[in-house]
Amino acid sequence: MLTAQLADAKQAGQVLAMTPLAERNALLESMEHLLVTYQDQVLAANARDVDEAQARDLDPPRIARLKLTPEKLAGLRESLAALRQAPDPLGAGRRWQTARGLILQETRVPLGVIAIIYESRPGVTVEATGLAIKSGNAILLRGGREAHNSNEALASLWHQALKDVGWPSALVTLLHDPDRSLAQELMHLKGLDLLIPRGGAGLIQRVVSEATVPVIETGVGNCHLYVDEAADWEMALNILQDGKISSPAVCNALETVLIHRAVKDGWVPQAHERLSPYGVVWHGDAEVMALVPDAVEATEADWQEEYLGLHLAARVVDSLDDALDHIARYGSHHSEAIVTNSYSAGQRFLAQVDAAVVYWNASTRFSDGFQFGYGGEMGISTQKLHARGPMGPEALTTVKTIAYGSGHTRDM
Repeated sequence: MLTAQLADAKQAGQVLAMTPLAERNALLESMEHLLVTYQDQVLAANARDVDEAQARDLDPPRIARLKLTPEKLAGLRESLAALRQAPDPLGAGRRWQTARGLILQETRVPLGVIAIIYESRPGVTVEATGLAIKSGNAILLRGGREAHNSNEALASLWHQALKDVGWPSALVTLLHDPDRSLAQELMHLKGLDLLIPRGGAGLIQRVVSEATVPVIETGVGNCHLYVDEAADWEMALNILQDGKISSPAVCNALETVLIHRAVKDGWVPQAHERLSPYGVVWHGDAEVMALVPDAVEATEADWQEEYLGLHLAARVVDSLDDALDHIARYGSHHSEAIVTNSYSAGQRFLAQVDAAVVYWNASTRFSDGFQFGYGGEMGISTQKLHARGPMGPEALTTVKTIAYGSGHTRDM
């Protein structure tokens, strides 16, 4: 069954790869309108998923990611609109002539068929498919069982949009079987061009370690904020609050704050006061516990934890070097931030931290394809090949080199 679905998707994708940008954008616009027309039906389907998840005692962070609202649907429409405005990721690039007179042209082309395995977030059904269409790829969607009603409703809208423009439905395939064996089959599906896992650490590591098809690791977000001795305190408080509170269940949220010893006595109590109204639980070392009365003692596991909730690990460090060492040991190569007015400290942090996105005086919450102007993201890659950071349309393409000759041979 899956082999046949892949074959159909490949055939449909070959047509899409040759489709002009205006027609790909028209499909995205059609989906925008359908999300308005059928908003009530999508929200009703999502409400059934949320009710079922609560009945099964699904953990609160996953329910938060599962739940759709009118505001979230409006955000998905904005993402599609931004994607329409984005430049074409396909087409001609660098062109040059070799010493032997051969003309070479680099051209961006689609990868082919992309599969994505994702948990909880039904918005991925819209966002990932939009990115695939923009970049000329067919897509296989394997969502989690907890979002099956929502994913069915949203995939049906994509099929309606495809029908409206006369394109084959095989461009967007929602894989219905919730059994884990289907995910295993995807990991070993010969001919699949790319598999992207988007979910918890267990899912990601299982796919990365077991798959025999090409995979991009969308990593866990154990994101750090380092408050330097030369930090602007109010700026650091604002960035901490934004990183921890604005959306704690996402991968670009802050999980650990590192505080230079020179500012700990004044800044840590202010940070605790800033976060207290939100019920944040501090997991601190001995020095933090002395400054935060209700903090709990941090364990080794806390420094590695992606909480995805209202918990914060906090440690006092002696220097920038100590902060860099901590991040190198415990970071997940996702997004890391420093707050400092020291040019040398800022430049060292940016140069030495090994992460997909590194921030100087800004929140890690900006690690997002929409915020980067990509119109959305397929995920945030924490590996270095072939894509890194938020993956927009161009990350779903590859380079084909076209050679123009006039009877050229190597021995001419």
